[in-house]
Amino acid sequence: MEKLFQQLNKAIMDSLQEGEYLSLGYGGENSNFTRINAAKVRQIGNVDEADLTFNFILNGRRCSGGISLSGDAEEDLNRSLTELGRLRAEVVQLPEDPYLVLPDSTDTSTNVKHGDLPDSEEIPAKLLPAMGSADLTGIWASGRIYQGSANSAGGYHWFATDSFSLDYSLITPAEKMVKATFAGTHWDQEAYTGFLADSVNKLKLMSLPPRKIEPGSYRTYIASAGISDILSMFSWGGVSEAAIRQSESCLGKMRNESKKLSELFTLSEDFSSGFAPRFNGNGEVAPEKTVLIDKGELINTLVSSRTAKEYNIESNYASGDEGLRAPVMRAGSLKEADVLKALGTGVYLSNLHYLNWSDMIGGRITGMTRYACFWVEDGEIVAPIENMRFDDSIYSFLGENLEQVTDTTHVNPDVGTYDGRELNAVICPGVLLKSFALTL
Repeated sequence: MEKLFQQLNKAIMDSLQEGEYLSLGYGGENSNFTRINAAKVRQIGNVDEADLTFNFILNGRRCSGGISLSGDAEEDLNRSLTELGRLRAEVVQLPEDPYLVLPDSTDTSTNVKHGDLPDSEEIPAKLLPAMGSADLTGIWASGRIYQGSANSAGGYHWFATDSFSLDYSLITPAEKMVKATFAGTHWDQEAYTGFLADSVNKLKLMSLPPRKIEPGSYRTYIASAGISDILSMFSWGGVSEAAIRQSESCLGKMRNESKKLSELFTLSEDFSSGFAPRFNGNGEVAPEKTVLIDKGELINTLVSSRTAKEYNIESNYASGDEGLRAPVMRAGSLKEADVLKALGTGVYLSNLHYLNWSDMIGGRITGMTRYACFWVEDGEIVAPIENMRFDDSIYSFLGENLEQVTDTTHVNPDVGTYDGRELNAVICPGVLLKSFALTL
């Protein structure tokens, strides 16, 4: 795939006229998908696809476009030049952009990460035995994902990585569910078997008569998957410098009112895990690690070059939307085996669902408990709980009510495939809270 990108990049850049600037983005995958229903393989398929995106600039005006690639260099070049002609005709009709950033990075990089994935014909034998007679429905995805970036200044970047994920639900005869995702870059059969066994044990507990709990604040444990969903909300007007300056960020109080979260909470943008490339759509390379919140204190934000130009500040080469691309939350000291004992009596939440801001400026998040959420008494799970809505502020549950953080982080991948398999993953532990507000 890289050879095709190199060929197209050279030919397209050579065709540019005086005063024209261009950034190209390449995204592709060679993936295997296996659909499982009732713990049996129902469908197997392979996807080989690639797309080329254009960010075209002329006379202070910008427009964008894209094409799907066929893999035939001549055909793809003809499509690319046709798309470039369309952008030339469109850009002159647009207004000037006062905060336009020219693609002037000359940095180059090549980063190819090799994983250890099961061969496609081995996948059923690897996955099915551990499922036993459980009613499991899920999607397996594995293979190589590619990203490339190039610009008219000579900048060039290429990134490729191997990964896998099994995103699944286990279902009881009464249609109660346990949801989980097993993912990574190096297959470990023993780890997979143990991970699935934990889900099967939770499924057995879901067969117990459910308990309805009244609205109120409860001592609560939120597992890594739930914390991953909460941290993802920080990309919606959270760690963005532009959002803070425009009073549209949940972290505005940390900047403007010196509010802090718990000393147990540290969040970084950390590319060392290798799940996502450090370069953004402009071909700019972010630092390998940027600590955003250190022991509860806001230290840095994500700053794109456009925001840097608008506010005359320094960029750390965030993406255009200034969202998290490689979030990592620091682990703590609570052993996962001791979670129920440390919780004592309260609520155990494996997953959260339908999250949204109920008060962005106040940092309030609302959502639903979902899948394998339990009532715990004296360190033992006694019943699943009926679905509840929660509504609480990060300044509360990630602030004074954050009691402990587990000593193990888990990889929570974005399993979306709408525009191809995603590279992003949230790496985080679980948290024990003194209090968490369940509202109805």
